[in-house]
Amino acid sequence: MKSVLLVNPWIFDFTAYDFWLRPLGLLYVAAVLRAGADVDFRLIDCLDRAHPALPRIAGAKGDGRGHYPKVEVPKPAVLKDVPRRYSRYGLPLDVFAAELDRAPVPDMVLVTCTLTYWYPGVQLAVDLVRRRFGRVPVVLGGAYATLARAHAVRHAGADAVVSGRGEDRILPLAREILGDGVVRRDAAYPALSDLPRPAFDLLGDTAALPLLTSRGCPHDCSFCASRILHDGFERRAPAGVAAEIADHAARFGTRHFVFYDDALLAGKADHIVPLLEESVRLRLGVSYHAPNGLHVREIEDGLARLFKRAGVRSLYLSQESMDAGLLREACPKVAPGDLGRAAGSLERAGYARGDISVYLIAGLPGQSAESVVDSVRRVKSLGLRPRMAYFSPIPGTRAWADLVARGAIDPDADPLVFNKAAYRHLAADRAPGLERELQALLNEL
Repeated sequence: MKSVLLVNPWIFDFTAYDFWLRPLGLLYVAAVLRAGADVDFRLIDCLDRAHPALPRIAGAKGDGRGHYPKVEVPKPAVLKDVPRRYSRYGLPLDVFAAELDRAPVPDMVLVTCTLTYWYPGVQLAVDLVRRRFGRVPVVLGGAYATLARAHAVRHAGADAVVSGRGEDRILPLAREILGDGVVRRDAAYPALSDLPRPAFDLLGDTAALPLLTSRGCPHDCSFCASRILHDGFERRAPAGVAAEIADHAARFGTRHFVFYDDALLAGKADHIVPLLEESVRLRLGVSYHAPNGLHVREIEDGLARLFKRAGVRSLYLSQESMDAGLLREACPKVAPGDLGRAAGSLERAGYARGDISVYLIAGLPGQSAESVVDSVRRVKSLGLRPRMAYFSPIPGTRAWADLVARGAIDPDADPLVFNKAAYRHLAADRAPGLERELQALLNEL
């Protein structure tokens, strides 16, 4: 039987935290390959905090979040002027080498990458795999391969770069790389609901698992790449999702499920409402988390009460700003008044306002420091917890196109300069004092 090695590489960044980050796309691709070909799998997840070779790190939460092990490394030349420490987050290199030693010689290696500026992790993984196994075919997929394809082709070190939906390409690629006799059938998965369940059995830790109940987003925020990563907006049948949750809870003992949707509440009456109602009916006793952000406008008393009954514990609301003009231009899915109404509904359902997080964006082109600070003040005045999301340009978005048109960014620049921490300093250099002014105002709160 042919052997396939899956690698979820390290994060190279100024900061990183395990916010329920799992290689879901890679595990879906593995499930498709398993269903259509005679192959055996080995997963090396460099971001597995539960790896038996790792000591327990202080600060881990019982719901699946926690700190990664990290090692400070030299900053790449393009980031040398950013006044912060740069680190490799994830498994120590000797643990990764030991995993390679234990793995059978692979006939194909599949690597993923979530953010464009995390590509150094891909380069390191490919280099170490090649040193151990020679010229084994390496296939790269994920957001980096989709949003920065030209860079990935030139610099990632992979033999094939798959942009877009990996499940559509993996079986033809497997036939090409592994031979005709390995692939049993060319299965097609035109819809999200058609996909086999992710290969969660390959994970070392299943205490918290991701859920993808929909793909894409019906909204078009200027700074978001959801529409680029996923063509159109589609949803799975709620009953099928509830059955999957029940099966995973029974099979793996999973008690925390994390929604990876970009638009979980869109069309709520036909989607999230029946899904959570079925979860309540099944008495699953699990908890749900929504770190990608919930559309504030959709939250009302009935939905808030259902959240509470179903065990939705972690609430992150996508308000983005309290600046009405900015929202009309960049994020028309929400208005300033929506947040107070949503907060009232959640409070009446039994949630403490201090436990509700609200995402606010800072550094969006044309956004003033005063606008950001006013948004923070207004969120805090509602008793809610503001969480800053610092803007960085994502290839293909409307904000990216506007910056390119104005000559503010070089579209062919190294993706590392669009790291959210680095870009704040670069933007401050182009608008002297902006970063310092913003930080000073925030420190007053």
